[in-house]
Amino acid sequence: MLLVVISRTLDLARHRLPTLFSAGWGYMLVLVALNVAISLQMMPENGFTTGSYMMEPLTATGDAAAREKALRGLAVLANILAGFSIAVAYLRRILLGERGFPLAFGARNIRVAWKLALLGLLSVLFFLPLLLLGALLTSVTGPIGGFLLLASPFITLMLVQRVSLVLPAAALDDSMSLKDSWRLTAGIGWSLAFAALVVSLLAALATGLWIGFVSLVGDAFVPATGLAAQLRSALVPMGAMVILTWLFASLHATAYALTRERFVEQAGLRMADAERVAVRREEAHRDKARQAVRSVLGSRSRRD
Repeated sequence: MLLVVISRTLDLARHRLPTLFSAGWGYMLVLVALNVAISLQMMPENGFTTGSYMMEPLTATGDAAAREKALRGLAVLANILAGFSIAVAYLRRILLGERGFPLAFGARNIRVAWKLALLGLLSVLFFLPLLLLGALLTSVTGPIGGFLLLASPFITLMLVQRVSLVLPAAALDDSMSLKDSWRLTAGIGWSLAFAALVVSLLAALATGLWIGFVSLVGDAFVPATGLAAQLRSALVPMGAMVILTWLFASLHATAYALTRERFVEQAGLRMADAERVAVRREEAHRDKARQAVRSVLGSRSRRD
């Protein structure tokens, strides 16, 4: 199942990359404009030494440092909001064929944001007890506790993946609960966790390549200050968010489709079994009717 999840995710991501841009281009432009505005507010007089405000070290002190931290926090939040809005449009395009307004935002997006925050909270609730238990076992048993400490992040990832189907479900207006997601992912939790780990590594690699590409092009052709430098600064977080959205939305779409596919197959088998039972019952009733007719005809012939 692990290979199925990974191969389907990568195939979907590769073949549907144009769909990502056609469905989310409106929010991608918002991402660029937002990050350009923040770059304008945070750009030093001599330009960014790292090429982007998101990677620039904090050198200010006092109120200026607090302002920079607040702007970065706002940038992270705004990028996440725009990112999952792209994911919603992408999922609805590939799974429902919907072609919505480029900047559609409503109750559906709020539900996805709430589910995303809930999964973040659950991650903390899963991870902290495992970490505490591992620390306690380390002082008592040594290697066992150390192993649990090392395995805690991955176990947390597996547990969160078991309930993560609520994200694509919310994007598709499917009222799936955490319990439903847990039930549907029975037997494939570890496969989803390994797939999420693989996707995370690929996302990190792709993001690193994107940052390297923007840096090389910027160093060669873009001046240190001005609008072009601000655009270069904006492209780094914007590209990173698009990459994360593309890969993880493809993973969630694959997981959602696979689990629903399993459910449909199981339901189809149950329906086929029920149909076979109904056919057998009908044939049994017909046999009984034939036997009754034969017995009646037989009794008449004997009387004659």
